[in-house]
Amino acid sequence: MILAIDIGNTNIVIGCMDGKKCVFIERLSTVRTKTELEYAIDIKNVLDIYHIKRADLEGGIISSVVPQITTIVKLAVEKILKKEPLIVGAGIKTGLNIRIDNPAQLGSDLVVDSVAAIAEYPVPLLVFDMGTANTVCVIDKNKNYIGGMIYPGIGVSLDSLTANASQLGGISLEAPEHIIGKNTVECMKSGTIYSAAAAIDGIIDRLAEELDGDVTVVATGGLAGKIVPHCRREIRLDEDLLLKGLAVIYQKNQR
Repeated sequence: MILAIDIGNTNIVIGCMDGKKCVFIERLSTVRTKTELEYAIDIKNVLDIYHIKRADLEGGIISSVVPQITTIVKLAVEKILKKEPLIVGAGIKTGLNIRIDNPAQLGSDLVVDSVAAIAEYPVPLLVFDMGTANTVCVIDKNKNYIGGMIYPGIGVSLDSLTANASQLGGISLEAPEHIIGKNTVECMKSGTIYSAAAAIDGIIDRLAEELDGDVTVVATGGLAGKIVPHCRREIRLDEDLLLKGLAVIYQKNQR
């Protein structure tokens, strides 16, 4: 069993993978001011909740899009495992053929998502990861990563709306009973949820045209479960995708 961690701008996804099986998946808040000891305590507490001991873990792997705390979390994991975890980045074998202008610019989370999707689903593929930013990975019929999209996440858009419209307050991300809202809160919920769902449907249509055929669509990320049920296109929701990808990359780098 391995400890797998993905550091995002808003949340840190933490879980354990036993082969291809996800033992658990949890999220911690990404706090840039925490020390390695504080992160070690957080991670240890999560492991304790699931009754996982250090002896149960053969190693660890980390991907991160927040360079400021990558080393801090790495040191925190070392305190728990008593061994150095792998960091997804330069020098790590992923098996992903990246066909973009500058492959070094591709975020580690997109690499991990793509590796997992190729291992689990038929190509060509579109992989939506819905978090602080929404990202789309495009994988062609030959399993090459050929590019993608990045656009503002639901939370970012909603925060911008409430910050710039003085009469609009915060809302929870839940779909109202009807698309046509009857009050301000319902209107905001409907606009947020259904505009995000419609955007995904439209993006799929356009990318499928460019790929000349049917595509498999996979969605993951903390907010995917709230939006995907309202999409009209067939989309496979896989909340464990990142951890699956980390497990695949971990195994590729074992001697």
